[in-house]
Amino acid sequence: MKNKVKSAVVFAGINFFGLMALAQQSTKPPAPYGAIPSERQLKWHETEMYCLIHFTPTTFQNKEWGYGDADPAIFNPAQFDAGQIIAAAAAGGFKGIVMVAKHHDGFALWPTKTAAYNISESPWRSGKGDMVREFQQAAQKNSMKFGIYCSPWDRNNPAYGTPEYITIYRDQLKELYSNYGPLFMSWHDGANGGDGYYGGRKEVKKVDQSVYYDWMNTWAITRKLQPGASIFSDIGPDVRWVGNEKGMAPETAWSTIDLKGKDGKTPMPGYMDDENLGSGTRNGKQWLPFEGDVPLRPGWFYHPEQDGQVKTVAQLFEIYCSSVGRGGSLDLGLSPNTDGLLHANDVAALKDFGAYLKQVFAENVAKNAKITASNVRGKQKAFDTQNLQDNDRYSYWATDDQVHQASLVLNLPAEKPINLVQIRENIKLGQRVDSIKLENYIAGEWKTIGKATSIGANRLIRLPETITAKKLRLTIFAPVSPALSEIGLYLAPEIKTKAIAKVMSAYAKNDWKIISPVSSDDLKKAIDQLAETSAAVTGTNELILDMGYPHLISAFGYLPAQDEQTAGRIEKFEYLYSEDGKQWTPAASGEFSNIKANPILQRTTLKAPVTARFVMLRAIGVTGGGQGFRLAEIEVFQ
Repeated sequence: MKNKVKSAVVFAGINFFGLMALAQQSTKPPAPYGAIPSERQLKWHETEMYCLIHFTPTTFQNKEWGYGDADPAIFNPAQFDAGQIIAAAAAGGFKGIVMVAKHHDGFALWPTKTAAYNISESPWRSGKGDMVREFQQAAQKNSMKFGIYCSPWDRNNPAYGTPEYITIYRDQLKELYSNYGPLFMSWHDGANGGDGYYGGRKEVKKVDQSVYYDWMNTWAITRKLQPGASIFSDIGPDVRWVGNEKGMAPETAWSTIDLKGKDGKTPMPGYMDDENLGSGTRNGKQWLPFEGDVPLRPGWFYHPEQDGQVKTVAQLFEIYCSSVGRGGSLDLGLSPNTDGLLHANDVAALKDFGAYLKQVFAENVAKNAKITASNVRGKQKAFDTQNLQDNDRYSYWATDDQVHQASLVLNLPAEKPINLVQIRENIKLGQRVDSIKLENYIAGEWKTIGKATSIGANRLIRLPETITAKKLRLTIFAPVSPALSEIGLYLAPEIKTKAIAKVMSAYAKNDWKIISPVSSDDLKKAIDQLAETSAAVTGTNELILDMGYPHLISAFGYLPAQDEQTAGRIEKFEYLYSEDGKQWTPAASGEFSNIKANPILQRTTLKAPVTARFVMLRAIGVTGGGQGFRLAEIEVFQ
């Protein structure tokens, strides 16, 4: 009898544990939440950092945008070495490059059959060169991904603005997307239409950006010829612009978004409501992560006067944390010089930045932590906390469906200093988490040390100061069961900035006066030597500066107002000078290219130095139209 009872108990136990095992085996993964990324978008997320290379005849003119009239004969970078440029990018930790095969000046850096204005008309490589090919081969040699940008705006082509040009542009894309191997990005921007050379017509050509390029059919070329390439533009369709050229997203930056077009039309590149480009939209209908694009120097093209203005490691890390560290990517602009090489300062900055990133992420102290979760989905190992420590973006810890708020407690083997926290979601299941709170256990109490929203593919939280941690708690808030894939705890070393000699020498403005339109305390802000203040010139399009006595002048500088208001930035300008403030002589004129998106100091170098006491800055055209303009500073250089 005892044996029968014992057998029954054993059988019941086996049956119970068998049912438990069966129940655990039947626990399904969480259902995806909201919009989710495509396979090509997942590959883009994994890339995180790449570079955008600008190099055209514009470089040899010391301009930011070319007008389309440069003689191809000036393009002859005698020491060009794509390998030097790509190797420098790789040393910076970047995983790919996007080459500007044609910028707005219309000069094609490959021997295209679509237009005469191309590299075969230059003396470089005796007219037989293909710079796109050399960059592509150098990228392949350095195990870097390769992408291409071909500007839709062409300031040289006389057909621009007509249907004929769209055929030409699409044929250029077909050449580029058929002959240079697999691409990881097809890159586009919203600069469309305006004045240009246009085959000698020197006119203004406006296009309706919402319909002219017929983007859906144009992008079909990418989908057919380069199905693995993510398409970037203001509106995607794979990657969106962050809305500025500082490379930085706001604190909350969702990878989902609802796009809005202007005037109720379908949103198109350069023709959309860009209010939420940076922030995205919580629970947006479309998975469209952001790219933070920013040049290594102030401008996208090389300018010798900016040799001392290469971004420091501290600046680059701040940008990194505000782009890659907010769920997007970092696209850093590189600009070869007239020799066809990156300047030594640029190479050094990239090398130092890459070395610093390796230092930062050398040791993840969370790797050896014991992590305890308040809930584990189905109590299954497949969804348990060990997945937070395996350096896999797509294995994950998850909770049961009904558990939307949960906590993770990390017990470290010993006290460790940390100042940087990394958290990832498994984005194959969508962007699920609304917010998180991080606490440190100090003297028997939990103290909040950090918070964040919009986790997504990657979230970096920089703590206000370095703390010593032994026990940490992460609390997660979500509308569905969370699915986190990684937790990292790091110590970012103090950055020792290397000094770079400044090459610009501006006059001090201690006794200067603004005498037009009238002297006022507000206008004094244009010469207060403070970039954060700004002056508004109203009722006129001229500003006159009295320097008190004659100065030898080699260049002028205009710094737009540095706030977020884009209207009133000078696009077309003229500088004049005078000995007496009555008789004026023209000194220089032109355009401040890309001023709306990148309001950096605009330095205008004169062909020959002049001597004058008075300087006039005349705005011929401003962003937003109208009369008057705004500026942070006017500069005069020795």
